Amino acid sequence: MVDSLVVDLSRLQFAATALYHFLFVPLTLGMTFFIAAVETVYVITRNPIYKQMAQFWSKLFLINFALGVATGLTMEFQFGTNWSYYSTFVGDAFGAPLAVEGLMAFFMESTFIGIMVFGWQRLRPGTHLAVTYLVALGSNLSALWILVANGFMQVPEGMAFNYETLRMEMTSFLDLFFNADAQAKFVHTSIAGYVTAAIFVTGISAFYMARGRHVELARRSFRMATVFGVLSTLGVITLGDALGYVGGQSQPAKLAAMEGLWEPEQAPMPFNAIAFPSQKDRTNHGTVQIPAVLSLLVTHSFDGTVPSVKEIEAKNEDRIRSGIISARALKLLQATPTDAQAKADFEAHKADLGFGFLVQRYSPELQDVTEEQIKQAAQDSIPPVAPIFWSFRLMVLCGLLMLAYFVLAMIYSIRNNIHKKTWLLKLAPWMIPVPFLACEFGWLVAELGRQPWTLYEVLPTWMSASTHSVSYLVFSLIGFVTVYTIFIIIEMYLMVRAVKEGPGHDIPSDSLFTKFLPGYAALAKSGKQEA
Repeated sequence: MVDSLVVDLSRLQFAATALYHFLFVPLTLGMTFFIAAVETVYVITRNPIYKQMAQFWSKLFLINFALGVATGLTMEFQFGTNWSYYSTFVGDAFGAPLAVEGLMAFFMESTFIGIMVFGWQRLRPGTHLAVTYLVALGSNLSALWILVANGFMQVPEGMAFNYETLRMEMTSFLDLFFNADAQAKFVHTSIAGYVTAAIFVTGISAFYMARGRHVELARRSFRMATVFGVLSTLGVITLGDALGYVGGQSQPAKLAAMEGLWEPEQAPMPFNAIAFPSQKDRTNHGTVQIPAVLSLLVTHSFDGTVPSVKEIEAKNEDRIRSGIISARALKLLQATPTDAQAKADFEAHKADLGFGFLVQRYSPELQDVTEEQIKQAAQDSIPPVAPIFWSFRLMVLCGLLMLAYFVLAMIYSIRNNIHKKTWLLKLAPWMIPVPFLACEFGWLVAELGRQPWTLYEVLPTWMSASTHSVSYLVFSLIGFVTVYTIFIIIEMYLMVRAVKEGPGHDIPSDSLFTKFLPGYAALAKSGKQEA
C-alpha cells in the first residue's frame, strides 16, 4: 500500500503544476478568436489600424502561448511518473484523447502559429486570415481533447473493467467523446477564455487611453473587447448553470459540497449564501440563507430537492458493502479464473467495485471489515466541503463582477465618453487578475469535488499513486514550484515590456472621430507629443 503522505504530496505536486499551467490556458483560448475577429474586420475594411491591432495583440498572445506550452508538457509526464497505477489502469481509454490532442490539435496549432507570425508579408490578407482562424481552431481543439480526458475522469463512460487484465478498456470512442460532462465543460471553459481575453484587452487598452498613448488602437480594441466580454460573460454564466446541472446529476457529492448541504431539506430548499462548513462536525456555522433559491438554481423548479451529505453517505455505505463482495470475488478470480460463483458475485456487484477499493484502505485483505471502517470509508467518499463551498462562491462573485464591469464599459464606449470616465480607465488594469482567479476557483471546484477518486466511483486516489519516496516528491515539488514561478515572472516581464513598447508608430486617427470627440483628440495629441 502506498504511504498516505506520498499520495498527498503527489496530489499537491500535480495540483501545483495544473494551477500554474491554467494561468496561461484561458488567455490563449480567448486571444486567438479575438485576434481572428480583429483581423476579419481588417480584411473586410482594409483599414490599417485593424492590421496593427491584430499584430500587436498577436505579440502578447505569442508570449503567453510559449510559456503555456512549457508548463503544460510536464503535466502529461506526471501521469506516468507520479500516477503509474492510474496510467496502467485507464491507459486504454484515458490515453486516446491525449494522443489525439498531441497529434492533431497541438501540432496543428503550433504549425499555423508559425505561419501566422511570419506570413503577414508573404500571404494574401484572406489567406492569412484563414491561418489565424486555424490557429484559433487548433487551440480550442487542444482544450476539447484535454477536457474529454478530464470528463472521462469525472464521468467514466465508453469503457468497461476487464477483470482478467485488471484494466479499464475502451468500449465506445463516441461515448467517450460525447461525454456530457466533457462537452459542457469544454464550452464553459472555452468561453471563460474569451472572458479572460476581453478583460486583458480592455485593461491594456484603458492603460493606453489613460496616458494618451496609441489612442486609436486602444479605443477600437476597448470597444470590441467590451462587446466580446459582455456576450462571453453571459455565456459563461448560462453554461455554468448547465454544467452545474450535469455535474449535479453525475456527482451528487460534489454538488452537496458546493452548497454546504449536510442534512436533508424540504423543498423549496434554501441557498446557503454564506456559511463556514465543518467537516469534523458535519455542519455549517454562521449560515446566511436565501429561501427557496437552491431548488430553483439546481433543479429549475420550486419542488425539486438535492441529496444531502447525510443521504449520500447512507447510500454509499450500502455501495461499500456491495463493493466488498465484488472486490473479494475479484481476488478469487485472479487466483481461479474458472470459479463460477466468484464470477457470478463479481458480475452482480461490479458496479460498486470502486467502493470496495475505497474501504480496502482500512482493511487490505477485506476480511472482517467492521461497520466502523465502512462508515469511515463512506465519510471519505465526501470531498472537502469548505474549500469547494468557498471556491464556488468566489468564482460566481468574480463572474458577476466582470459582467457589471463589461456592461458599464460597453455603455460608456458606445456613447463615446469612455475617455471621461477616468475611474473606469484606472480600474480596468486592476481587473486583469479577476478572470484568472475565477478560472482557478472553477478548477478547484471541479477537481477537489471529484475526490476521493481519480476515476469517479471506480478508482480511489489512494490506489492511483506511484511508490515514490517522500524525499523525492518534496524535492520535485520544490523544483516544479520554483521553475513555474520563474516562468510566471518571465511572462510578466515580457508582457510588461511589450506593453510599454506598444504597437509601434501610431496610425492617424479618423478625422470625423477627433472632430466630434475633442477629448480623444487631446489624448491623441498628447500621445504624439510623448512619442
